[in-house]
Amino acid sequence: MRPPTLVVVFDVDSVGRRVVRETIGETADILYLTDVPAAERAAVLRRADVIFAQNTAKDLTTDELSLIRMVRLLQFYTAGVDFIPLQALPAECPIATNGGAFAEPMAAHALAMTFAAAKRLFIEHHHLAHGAFHQFTSNRMLCGRVCGIFGFGGVGVATARLMRAMGMPIHAINRRGHSAEPTDWIGTPEQLDVLLRAADVVVIAAPLTRATLGRIGARELALMKEDAILVNLARGEIIEEGALFAHLQRHPACTACLDAWWVEPVRHGAFRMQYPFLELPNVIGSPHNSASVGGWHQVALRRAAANCRRALTGEAPQGLIGPDERLR
Repeated sequence: MRPPTLVVVFDVDSVGRRVVRETIGETADILYLTDVPAAERAAVLRRADVIFAQNTAKDLTTDELSLIRMVRLLQFYTAGVDFIPLQALPAECPIATNGGAFAEPMAAHALAMTFAAAKRLFIEHHHLAHGAFHQFTSNRMLCGRVCGIFGFGGVGVATARLMRAMGMPIHAINRRGHSAEPTDWIGTPEQLDVLLRAADVVVIAAPLTRATLGRIGARELALMKEDAILVNLARGEIIEEGALFAHLQRHPACTACLDAWWVEPVRHGAFRMQYPFLELPNVIGSPHNSASVGGWHQVALRRAAANCRRALTGEAPQGLIGPDERLR
């Protein structure tokens, strides 16, 4: 009886292949579809017990998608898959994201942006450049202020650990309304209003789904504290773009720290905004690079491969997504 087969359908360099082999061990044969002649790709896909993909719209042809109907798992390399046409995949194919793959670097980014906002680093740098020396303008400590996290998965938990180390109480929202990770308060998405009213810092770390699309609009923004710091690490579309711009104009003490944007190159082929956010003094922006930490690619590969191994050995894989998360 042959061992099960893991088929990796995207290009992985030699270092990454070593990581995948170390993680899978002798549990399965590993085949790389990019090494296979075109005439043999279908036969390789028919052998697959587990598929490891980056973007099936680019990794596989339309005809090849039907060949993976019976796999135990289709594992994606990334945590966010809202830009991948999942509706084109066989409905019976179990799909898992690589949730938390980049949790630690993204959490560090959230902390850095929050500190920059609380300590007014960019604002005062600008003032200094124009000859203004505001030595006695107040800035803020994080200790004792509430950090509210919408989306308490891998990134949310990693962020909570850093914020807690700063002395911040943690309030969180996830679908279950409970977590093994310590919190001072935790609720379900239906209780988002409670979190928004209480938080001094609001961190968005939820996946983009039908339920979270446009979840934070003008009404929700109005619930936040006048000087709240809003950090979006997830997807721009979770916050209504026009509502956020108007809120920031009306509430200059509020700061938006945006790593995620509404139209981005990887997901949309371009970067653009409907409103000039970067002209506002209470916006801190970064080019969705919170996960772009040198060497972390291998960590993400290892975490995804570990989930492939679970499926290959008959264990329940983690990070399975439901029908509501197949946005496209």
